[in-house]
Amino acid sequence: MGEARRLRHPLRAASYEALFGLLAVSGMRIGEAIALQREDVDLDAGVITIRKAKLDRVRLVPLHPTATEALRRYASERDRMCPKRRSRAFFLSSAGTPVLAVSLRATFREIMTRIGVRTQEVRPRIHDLRHRFAVQTLIGWQRSGVNIDEHIATLSTYLGHVSPADTYWYLSASPELMALAAERVDARFGGVR
Repeated sequence: MGEARRLRHPLRAASYEALFGLLAVSGMRIGEAIALQREDVDLDAGVITIRKAKLDRVRLVPLHPTATEALRRYASERDRMCPKRRSRAFFLSSAGTPVLAVSLRATFREIMTRIGVRTQEVRPRIHDLRHRFAVQTLIGWQRSGVNIDEHIATLSTYLGHVSPADTYWYLSASPELMALAAERVDARFGGVR
């Protein structure tokens, strides 16, 4: 986030900081975030309406108050830096036009390289923010003893998955989650002696 703040153009810096932050805390898809229009982001209610979700479905994404406040600050900065609207898009490029996915991905790569996270062997993608959101939610549930089977539909709906089966994939995709699940099984049924 700090490195995004240091991007050259102030509007570009503000937009990418807000976009990366939103993607990290909401698990939204890249296309959903950059397609947001001003009227889709209700900063009073703290809810985003995604009108262009997968399979042309509409869904609501409630936000934590800290995320809402960060978006409120961004909207204020955006409107101050770009008082003459050229677009209804919520996130604007330095030219006052909607942020493009290709630019978002390139900027993410640039920042990851600059801070030393991206190397020849390690190539994080911006979509990894969505993956991390889902996995961290499941890890939090697992650690607090939440029955994942009873709550997976909630996470599935929040992420915009068509089926909870699509969300269960995250369980198998994370070694940390598998280790936590094994610990719970061991605690419940006893370990091998």
